Amino acid sequence: MFQRKSSAFGSLFGLISIGVIVALSLTACSNPNTPAGHEGYVYEKPRIFGTGGYRATLKGPQNYGVSLWRNQIINIDMRPNTYTESFKILANDDLNISFNFHCVISIRPDTVKFVVENYGGDKWYQRIVRETFRTYVRSSVQKYNSRDLKANREKISEEVTSKLQNYLKDTPFSVTKVVVGNINYPEIVANAVEKKLAAQQLLSEKETQKEIARKDAEIRVEEAKGIAQAQKIINTTLTTNYLQHEAINAQLKMAESPNHTTVYIPVGTNGIPLIKGTK
Repeated sequence: MFQRKSSAFGSLFGLISIGVIVALSLTACSNPNTPAGHEGYVYEKPRIFGTGGYRATLKGPQNYGVSLWRNQIINIDMRPNTYTESFKILANDDLNISFNFHCVISIRPDTVKFVVENYGGDKWYQRIVRETFRTYVRSSVQKYNSRDLKANREKISEEVTSKLQNYLKDTPFSVTKVVVGNINYPEIVANAVEKKLAAQQLLSEKETQKEIARKDAEIRVEEAKGIAQAQKIINTTLTTNYLQHEAINAQLKMAESPNHTTVYIPVGTNGIPLIKGTK
């Protein structure tokens, strides 16, 4: 009787143990995966038996496969990404200027193990790039007066790009381009610029009006010249004989008209008559 109870207890204990082992095994299993555009660093956490550590590298999209121990993965985006930093920097003339800088950086293929083990994994930008990037921007911007920043935007961009590329040349990180975003001046400067632009526009309008007035004056001078020339021609052609000829022709026309009676009285030294109508 006692032996039967012991046997039954042993069997129950064995089943429970097997169940616990199965449950622990299932919960300890993992299936690390890496999405497209990423590389995965697969590692195993230290455990009682074994040291853990690096296991494999995955190129997405890919699965590592189900494993008995709980493997972990760090996925790093290898594609070009834009990292934006905002600034308020004193220009060379001590004016505080606000603007953004955008830096396009990618990670060279097959370097995920190096990135994780030497550069902080997915925190690589904050650890080795961010502050250096900001230092280069401040150094380049502070060379210029505030009014010259927009004109030299491309030059500043090229300078910061070159410095950052040189800084990262022996790392897995590749800088494509640094772009200067919108430059925002203080309100007082913006108002002054608007007033200056308005004044320039007004001056341009005045110059246009002045040119129109000058052209109008030239037209009036030319018209006056034309009138004077016409008068000169008329004065030279209105001779005494011509006026007599015109007067005679006028008399002939009136004499032929049946509607009224006209009396012609020849007077004057040139024989041009005075004309008087009668009822």
